[in-house]
Amino acid sequence: MKLGMSSYSLANAIHSGEMSVLDVMDWTKAQGGEHIEIVPIGYTLTDNPTLVQDIVKKSKELDLHLSNYAIGADFLNGNKEAFQQEIDRVKKEVDIANALGVKKMRHDISFKPPSEASIEQFDQDLAQMVEACQEIADYAKQYDITTSIENHGFYVQGSDRVRLIIKKVNRSNFGLTLDTGNFLCVDEDPLCAIKKCLDFTTMLHVKDFYIREATSSPGKGWFTTTGGKFLRGAMTGHGDIDIKAILQLVKESGYDGDVSIEFEGMEVCQQASQISLENVQKILEQL
Repeated sequence: MKLGMSSYSLANAIHSGEMSVLDVMDWTKAQGGEHIEIVPIGYTLTDNPTLVQDIVKKSKELDLHLSNYAIGADFLNGNKEAFQQEIDRVKKEVDIANALGVKKMRHDISFKPPSEASIEQFDQDLAQMVEACQEIADYAKQYDITTSIENHGFYVQGSDRVRLIIKKVNRSNFGLTLDTGNFLCVDEDPLCAIKKCLDFTTMLHVKDFYIREATSSPGKGWFTTTGGKFLRGAMTGHGDIDIKAILQLVKESGYDGDVSIEFEGMEVCQQASQISLENVQKILEQL
């Protein structure tokens, strides 16, 4: 497995203007990262071919592999016309992925708050979600790009839901960007959920969370799961998820692809991301 960084981990530094995505690439290489995942938050690659070219050039200069391109999307936000407009927009993002030279691309499907994320609503929306993923995957195939969804948010979330979508999309170039922490958002045990999803995994995000019971009321910086527990992003290896057991399971599954640190905690992002990378590297060396 090749260990690297999601540019999302440094989003706070990008938003503040302290770092650019090119700076993040330099930083990742300096920390020993083998690849970087491009997540355009705090900057955009849409209609910005110069930045795309600069990223490609920097990747070659640093010998830092561009592993994945990850974007937001919502195919359930409006009528049929809006649906097709969003598909057309995401296809343009696939073109950007191709210009970057990446062979993996994650796109979202939709986001809903827990109050609107019932299994009945999911069942109602399933056919439209599958149709969108099929059309994007079919378009990406011309570039030999594998597209994926992620267990992300509260709606397209949970092992059974993401498995069902992937099985129904039924494309050889479509799978799952598997996040080690996000299943907690819907109160699913990460280790049990990951076991059910490894056969579809095309990209791995290593994320950690602190977990507090619903009765604890920990204050600012925390968000609630669908069941009312509290979560806060942690430096990987410092939180309450058994990262070592998960990575052991991933290794035993035969997964040998890219692994990205994804930090979204309250600590200074550079230091936290560095510590996260070091912690995961030590774990991988022990397996």
